[in-house]
Amino acid sequence: MKTLVISPHPDDEILGPGGTLLKRKAKKKNKTYWLIFTNLDKKFSSKKRINERNNEIKKISKIFKFSKVIMFNYPTANLDKIPRRELVEKLSKVLSTVRPDEMLVPHKSDVHSDHKIVSSIIDTCTKNFRSPFIKSVLAYETLSETNFNTSRKNAFFPNHYEDISKYLKLKINSLKIYKSEVKKFPFPRSLKTVKALATLRGSEIGTKAAESFEILKNIE
Repeated sequence: MKTLVISPHPDDEILGPGGTLLKRKAKKKNKTYWLIFTNLDKKFSSKKRINERNNEIKKISKIFKFSKVIMFNYPTANLDKIPRRELVEKLSKVLSTVRPDEMLVPHKSDVHSDHKIVSSIIDTCTKNFRSPFIKSVLAYETLSETNFNTSRKNAFFPNHYEDISKYLKLKINSLKIYKSEVKKFPFPRSLKTVKALATLRGSEIGTKAAESFEILKNIE
């Protein structure tokens, strides 16, 4: 099976489906791919910080053993300035090249504009007559984004769970690589909060730790 995880920003791949990605890769025949839409803006970030971020991405890629990492390198918090058609065409090209069986994507209720925009083009790019190879599309929850949505209309409704009890420790340790994104509790992107959410989701299915998703597409 081929799994493609889509990250509006580097760190979303861990905060959301990190344990699930590790679980997928644990099976020898499975392959995982990582698509990152944005990166640090050269106008507002130093060359040193940009190099640090690129090194973080390399470290994560090595830990998760992605078959390929695709980077669009759009400036963070600027996807609303990019023509929708351009984003659709670029994502569609990735899908036709990777041909994933499964996609892990940000949820439509996420409050960050980059997350919203990436989520808005998923349906367009995964139409069955365009990408018949995609059998499953799962929306993950991202701490500090999904949980801060105040609208009930598009609220995250988990209806798929993955037991990540064996992979939670590595997920937590991997998140530590993003030093600038992780802060002390009660900050939502704290190690304690990530563990707490995994414990909560685990309790909902009777395991020590889990990640939850909302099924957007599932073809048996």
